[in-house]
Amino acid sequence: MRKSPKQSDDAKHKFGTPEMRKRLKKFYAEFADWQAKSELFEQETGKYWTEFPEPRPTYPKDLSGMLCGAKNRKGLPCKISDIFSNGRCKFHGGASTGPKTKRGKRKSAKNGFGKPRGIDLPK
Repeated sequence: MRKSPKQSDDAKHKFGTPEMRKRLKKFYAEFADWQAKSELFEQETGKYWTEFPEPRPTYPKDLSGMLCGAKNRKGLPCKISDIFSNGRCKFHGGASTGPKTKRGKRKSAKNGFGKPRGIDLPK
């Protein structure tokens, strides 16, 4: 029995679920921890990271090829497979919300966007 084009499209694309994204975040956290430990090992012993006794975390096979899956402007799921540790692509990963500190607000005000909200600039 032959699959309809819609069915084969769905089978071809692997959109991440919230559970898969949690596992992806967990992997990246474990990897960052391992990387920090191996760098410390290199500095202390002078040996290369390949001699580090703790095994390197392996990327889960079922998460490879996972797609962003965020809804785009057309209402269709995004099919970009280059995803970050949050499980989303560069377009749907969340933009910066702007500076939070007084220093950052002052610095951004120098870019010509006017007076920053919430602080007074020194005269």
